[in-house]
Amino acid sequence: MKKTIRSAATSLAFIVLVAMAARVTYAWEQARKIPPEILAVVPFQQETGNIAYSLSQGKGFSALFRADTGPTTWLAPVYPLLVAGIFKLFGSFTTRAFFAAVSLNILFSSAACIPIFLAGKRIGGLAVASLAAWLWALFPNAIMMPFSWIWDTSLSALLAATILWATLALAESDRVLNWCGYSALWGFALMTNPALAALLPFLLGWLACHGRLAYRDRLQHRDLGERHLRWNRVALAAGVTILCCVPWTIRNYVAFHRFIPLRSNLPFELWLGNNDIFDEHARNGRNLITRIEETRRYAQLGETAYMQEKWQLATSFIRSHPGLELRLAGRKFAAFWTGMESPLKTFRETDSNLVRGILLSSFLTGIGAFVGIIILWRRRSAMNFPLAAFPVIYPCLYYVTHADLRYRHPIDPALCILTAIAATSAWELARAKAHTKSAEDQSANALL
Repeated sequence: MKKTIRSAATSLAFIVLVAMAARVTYAWEQARKIPPEILAVVPFQQETGNIAYSLSQGKGFSALFRADTGPTTWLAPVYPLLVAGIFKLFGSFTTRAFFAAVSLNILFSSAACIPIFLAGKRIGGLAVASLAAWLWALFPNAIMMPFSWIWDTSLSALLAATILWATLALAESDRVLNWCGYSALWGFALMTNPALAALLPFLLGWLACHGRLAYRDRLQHRDLGERHLRWNRVALAAGVTILCCVPWTIRNYVAFHRFIPLRSNLPFELWLGNNDIFDEHARNGRNLITRIEETRRYAQLGETAYMQEKWQLATSFIRSHPGLELRLAGRKFAAFWTGMESPLKTFRETDSNLVRGILLSSFLTGIGAFVGIIILWRRRSAMNFPLAAFPVIYPCLYYVTHADLRYRHPIDPALCILTAIAATSAWELARAKAHTKSAEDQSANALL
């Protein structure tokens, strides 16, 4: 029986099935509570759904607010194209389209167990791999996201987990084909979620410095030829990644007559988290941002001028409110890592067990990731840097703009791995202490 349980607990296929079952169950339970006419329309009433509808109607990558406002580069193209395909197959704004999109998200989220397991096994063996995959399979945020957001969130988590595993695996390879595949993966990821670009230079830099010999702790024996080979491979990877994005960049230049590598909405996101609404002493007395007003302003100015205006407003606010900016950064930090700007107050006052579970699991995985980084650092593990880059580098953008658990989700797989490292290390330490105490007791009994 113990052998059977152990075999099931370490079976990747079984973990993936459980992950899928948990997500399907949550989606089914939530869908029962919402009228079909709401499910058919409301989840698509955002930028992704609007652009996807325009694409499905043959009007191109445009109509950001479902009005004839011309082309847009507000989002990267991959996920809107997927939703547009769903609209073509199942109809625009139908319950069938909604459930198709949710099913696709569930597939992405469940599949993330695979690179999490493989990366965890490479780092800490079967115990870390299994625990990390189980954490992801039962992670409340990962169960909720596929249903709650018809967005690239679940796909981004899968791509980030795959990039982490591929980075660790590629450190042991010099094959050109493997490096080109890695570059294509990065290209697809950037065309899905450009925020992942924050990790690219750090992971490529690590690959340049830590090759096959670093894994064997023999870095001092690496010769100059191998160093040049690694840097050549990194340059190849960077070049192919850029080439994957060039067609989209050309399209953006043709549409807007300016250089927009991937997407244009950074000024808006910066303004959204840094504006007069947060200043209690603002003279204009504004205390609300409305979608109607912003849609009207966007249509009036056009995307380019609209973004320029938001950039000027945001940077001016940041320069003129240094003290407030520090407080806002603290609130964004809390929101990124727990989902709420006031997590303790929300935990006490909410009557939802789901909200409490999300707050608690988010907080514990954040702490677990920090402990996992410390453990890998104390072990002098060469794999600490690429793992730590996810929770250390990636969130910085959201401390400046605005934060939400949805934005944290792409790095949740890495947090699960780090938490698994912390948990297995604590278990091994507890077992070692128990074994030592048992040995001491036996010695004492023998003396008596």
